[in-house]
Amino acid sequence: MPGTLFVVAAPSGAGKTSLVRALTELRPAVAVLVSHTTRLRRPGEEDGINYHFVSHDTFRAMIEAGDFLEYAEVFDHLYGTSKQAVTTLLQQGQDVILEIDWQGAQQVRQIMPECIGIFILPPSRSALVERLKGRGQDSDSVIKRRMRDATNEISHYDEFDYLVVNDDFDQALADLMTIVDTKPPRKDWQAKKKHTAVLAELLA
Repeated sequence: MPGTLFVVAAPSGAGKTSLVRALTELRPAVAVLVSHTTRLRRPGEEDGINYHFVSHDTFRAMIEAGDFLEYAEVFDHLYGTSKQAVTTLLQQGQDVILEIDWQGAQQVRQIMPECIGIFILPPSRSALVERLKGRGQDSDSVIKRRMRDATNEISHYDEFDYLVVNDDFDQALADLMTIVDTKPPRKDWQAKKKHTAVLAELLA
């Protein structure tokens, strides 16, 4: 039986990477595919572990060769997912998680409509600002840009099957694990209307 492809997206600072990392520590059989990117390596990151770091020329050549399941430009950098790597793991019966943005998720759905989309939301705009500042990686101008972009990203929430609000980390992790473990009927497991207030504040 082939594995299930989970597509997890979120605005920058919502905690997507931390949640997925915690999930895979508890569910080591679930594979997180390492994406390709043209951005520079940050302190502590390793090539092949955090990302496959490549030049713009290499990335463009991979696009021309049709190597990517999806790719997108985010904050002036290119990110892409290897089509062959995803297909191989799924055919081996392994569940796979892709950490990508909403643009990439749209591309994946066109090719693999059976994938399960999960969107991670912060509990509020103020919480998102504090998390971005707390990372200590971005200037004030970059944080302002990320917040502007976050509104656009969050506006695509309804393209995903499930919403997970990362207010309490342990609860958000439990919600994410429930989706991955049970693979419930798409769009039936969690009524999005329960998050109406959170969405209204985030999109204001």
